[in-house]
This record gives sequence, structure tokens and C-alpha cells, in this order.
Amino acid sequence: MLGVFAAARDVTQTRSMEEELRRLNATLEQKVQERTADLTQANEELESFAYSVSHDLRAPLRAIDGFSLKLVKSSGDVLDQEGRRLLQVVRDNALRMGQLIDDLLRFSRLGRRELEVSRVDMEALATSVATELLALENDRQIAFSCGELPPAQGDPALLREVWLNLLSNAIKFSRRRPVAHISVSGAVEGAEVSYWVKDDGDGFDMAYAGKLFGVFQRLHRQDEFEGSGVGLALVQRILHRHRGHIEGEGHIECGAIFRFSLPSAVPLVSGAPPP
Repeated sequence: MLGVFAAARDVTQTRSMEEELRRLNATLEQKVQERTADLTQANEELESFAYSVSHDLRAPLRAIDGFSLKLVKSSGDVLDQEGRRLLQVVRDNALRMGQLIDDLLRFSRLGRRELEVSRVDMEALATSVATELLALENDRQIAFSCGELPPAQGDPALLREVWLNLLSNAIKFSRRRPVAHISVSGAVEGAEVSYWVKDDGDGFDMAYAGKLFGVFQRLHRQDEFEGSGVGLALVQRILHRHRGHIEGEGHIECGAIFRFSLPSAVPLVSGAPPP
């Protein structure tokens, strides 16, 4: 009888534990669904807010630029040199604000864009982007080299954005060199494929490296180098979507090198990243 009682007690405890486990799983599933719904709503609200801000800001910016141009054309002959300069400053800043809005929208929408993953010939992609960018630098001497790059798994359009931003920065920040040197290389490193973009330009102070990938963060003055400060933040977000990462190293007047890595095998699944 004692054995029967013990067995019955064990069965009762087991059923109790199973019931508690089912209850906990149901509670967890409900919380996950609620959290997912909250995140979806938050993303939709953010997208709506970004669109509203963009739409509402563009009208006054167009007015500022338009009336400034009209003033220059209608009254430019009665303005002195300083007056014309100030009007041009107004127009330049209106244009820059428009670019900031465009870049911020691109950044905010990136998280909602579905990945279209495939095998990417990174060597061909980097070379193609470099050729396009170098064609715009007719008055400069730029020595560009690209080593053998391993292929990657990812969204070709988004990975092109990575190369576009990194190579654009290398070209921009090396413009003070009589002959700029920019190189691209890559290698397979364990479970990752890694790529480097190196230049011999102005570089940056590593004390401020923590600001490199922040939105609207800049390590150089606007009057030295143009830009909105969104490019590297966009690159980092793209790589995070691909389960990759990026880091930068620089030295003042000695150039910079940016290294980014991607998993050797990214699951061929489209869709937004999990929360």
C-alpha cells in the first residue's frame, strides 16, 4: 500500500508540474504576443511621425529657399557682397536641412524593409561602386586597389549601401592628399567573412570613436567636409540586420580603416528582424 500511495503521489506531482508548465508557457506566449503587438504599433507610429515631420518641414524649407532665390534675382544688384553671401548661407542651410530629412527618413525606414537575401559577389559590388564614385572625381588623383574579396550572403541592395557609404567617406576624407590611396580587402575568418576599407586621409581622433556610428554625429566640422552624419549609422544598422558588425580605427592625418564582418551563412529568410 505504501508503494501505491507513493506512486499516486508522484503522478499527482507530475501532473501538477505539467499543468504549471502549460500555464507558464501560455502566459509567456501571451506576453510575447502583446510585446510584438506593442512593437508593431510603435514602429507604425514612428513611421507615421517620420512621414509627418518630413511632409511638414519640406513646405517651409521650400519657401525659405524659393524666396531667398527670388530675392537674389530681383534685388541682387542692390545688395552688397555681404548681403549676397548671407542669402547664399540661408539657401545652403535650407538645402542641408532637406538632406538631413531625407537621410533621417532612410534611416527610420530601413528597419521595416524586408531583406531579400542571396549570394553576393562582394568583389564585383565593391569594384562597381568604386568605379561609379571615382568617375565623379575627375580633377583628383586617387589610387584605388581592390583585393580578392570572398562572397557574402545578404541583401545586395543594402550591402551596396554599405560599400557606397564607406567608399564615399574614404574618397571624401582623403581629398586633401595630392594623391589619395584607398584600398579594399577581405578574408574569411572562421564563421565570418570580413572586409576592410582603408584610406590615407584626415583620419580621426580615437578618443571620439564612440560617436562614429551615431545618427547626426560628426567628427569633423561641416565647413571641412560635407555630410549629414547619417551614413555610418545607416551602415551599422544594415549590418545589424544581417547579424554583422562594424568597427573603425583612425589616426589624425594618418587615415582610417573600417572593418565590417558578416556571418559566413545568413539564413535565406526574408522579413524584418525579430524584436
